Amino acid sequence: MLFISAFFKMLKSEFEVKGPLLGQSHLCEPILRALPDWFGIEEATRQYVADTAVLPTFLAFHQNQPVGFLTLKQHTPYAAEIHVMAVLPEWHRHGVGRLLLAASEAYLREQNVAFLQVKTLSSTHPDVGYGRTRQFYLALGFRPLEEFPTLWGEANPCLQLIKSL
Repeated sequence: MLFISAFFKMLKSEFEVKGPLLGQSHLCEPILRALPDWFGIEEATRQYVADTAVLPTFLAFHQNQPVGFLTLKQHTPYAAEIHVMAVLPEWHRHGVGRLLLAASEAYLREQNVAFLQVKTLSSTHPDVGYGRTRQFYLALGFRPLEEFPTLWGEANPCLQLIKSL
């Protein structure tokens, strides 16, 4: 536990997380556009950009430059969802996603939210990038809840993961 605490202290000295904020489309859009392997469907990307304007969003900054964000959507008083999360490719595997998730979870706990969910591409799809995405969420305590083979169309099977807060 001491190692984890020291790790987060080191990360917090390198990155600053702000949020929850509204109206962050202008900062989030360039991050989404830098990730065409994850956000390559233009209609969906435009919707995510619009959503960051009206949904609570956490932003990670390195030297005052945005490097990642996480947007939440609350479905009930007890359950919320990671609606979209993106980190610039050059900052993958530097702890940015962990910091964003930790800040979001702390905020949700303050709101007495009990469950956090996220949807991602199922393992029945061979995409390597989404394989890393699933591993990230599993490593941070999310567990598979249900698979939806046609929610996003047959070519993009959806996996719903959930975490108790």
